[in-house]
Amino acid sequence: MDEQPWNRQRLRSNNEWLLLEHLRAAGPASRAQLARDTGLSKPTVSSALAALEEHGLVREAGTLVPERGRTAVLYEPDPTAGYVLGIDIGRARLRAAVADLSGEVLARIDLPNAGRPATAVADAAARAARQVVESAEVPMDRVVHAAVGSPGVFDPEDGRVHYAVNLPGWGRAGLVDRIGEQLGGGVELSVHNDANLAALGEYAFGAGRGSRLFVYVLVGTGLGVGIVARGELFTGAHGAAGEVGFLPLSLGASDGLAEPPRRGALEEAVSADAVVRAAREGGLAGRLTAKRVFDEARSGNPAAVAAVRQEGERLALVVAGVSAVLDPDLVVLGGGVGHSADLLLTTVRDGMERLTPLRPTLAPSQLGDDAVLLGAIATALRVARPQVFDRRTGGR
Repeated sequence: MDEQPWNRQRLRSNNEWLLLEHLRAAGPASRAQLARDTGLSKPTVSSALAALEEHGLVREAGTLVPERGRTAVLYEPDPTAGYVLGIDIGRARLRAAVADLSGEVLARIDLPNAGRPATAVADAAARAARQVVESAEVPMDRVVHAAVGSPGVFDPEDGRVHYAVNLPGWGRAGLVDRIGEQLGGGVELSVHNDANLAALGEYAFGAGRGSRLFVYVLVGTGLGVGIVARGELFTGAHGAAGEVGFLPLSLGASDGLAEPPRRGALEEAVSADAVVRAAREGGLAGRLTAKRVFDEARSGNPAAVAAVRQEGERLALVVAGVSAVLDPDLVVLGGGVGHSADLLLTTVRDGMERLTPLRPTLAPSQLGDDAVLLGAIATALRVARPQVFDRRTGGR
C-alpha cells in the first residue's frame, strides 16, 4: 500500500531538519559526507539540501577538492535566516545582545541600570534592546525571539515576576508586556530566572560543557542557583528550583542576622552586601563595594581578608546543601562575587571538607558578567531555530 501524502511530507520535513541540525552541530559538509554521517541515501540528501537552500535555511560554504574525484560543494546553515535577542536585567546593570542563528553575537550593549521605578527599568531594557538591534543593522521584524533574564520567577499565568526582592516593584503586572510592546515587530518574548540563564550560558559556552549534572551558583546582589541536568534546565514544579536565597539561616547575633531564622536570610548572609557589611564591621572604612573588599583582601588588608573568608565559609554551606540534594558533578561560582573565585575557592573547599563527604568539582565561571546574557541567547536560539524552520518550510 502506498504511503499517504501527509506521511511522505512529514518524512521529507524530518530529513531536512535532521540535515540542518547535523550541519549546525558538525560544521560544513558535502552531500556525500552528509549521506555517510546520517545514513540517508545520496538522492534523499540532495533533495533535502535543495529544499533547504530554496527556503533560505542553508547556503553554500565553499568547496572541497579531494585528492581524487570531483570537487564537492560544502553546505552550512544560513545564519541570517533569523535573529535572536538576549536581555539581562539586573539591579546594577542592563545588558542586551543580538545574535544570528549560528549564535554569533553581532552587537551588544552594557549600561548602568539607573531606572527607578520599575516601569523605567522596563523602558530602559526595551530601549537598550532596540539600540543593539539597530547597531547590528538587523530589522526588528527579523528578530524571532527575545529571552529576558531577571531575578525572581516569572509566572505566565499572571504575567508577573515573583520573588525579585532586589528589584523593587518588579513584580507589578504588565511590565513584561510593556517590554514586548516597545520592541514591536512581532517579537516573541520569554522571561527566565537569571541564575537559570547563567547556568545555561555556562553549560553552552563555558565551564559547564559536557557535565552530567551541573550547578551554577550566582552570587551578586542576590543569591540563586541554576541547575542543568544532561543539557536540560531543571526549574521545579513552579519554576522556583534553585531559589536557595530563601532558605532560613541562623548564625547568631554576632553575624548581624535577626533571630529567629526568617525567609531570605541565606541570601542576606551570602550576597555582595554581606561582604561589604562584614568588612565595614571589621573596620574597613570609606566607600565600600564588594569589588573593593576583594581588592583589599588581595592586598592583605586584615578586615577584608576576614570578610572574604567569612563569605567563602558561607558559600561552602550553600554548596554543601546543594550537593546533598542534587549530587552534581560540577559546581561553578559566578556572578559579581564569582569574579573573585580565586580568593574564595580554597576556603569553600576547606569548608566542604568539614561539612560533607560529597566532593563535586568546584570551578570559577568562564563567562563572568556575560553568563546571563549568553544564556539568554542560547535559550532564544532553542526557541527560534525550530520556529524559523517551520515558518520557512510551511510547517510541513
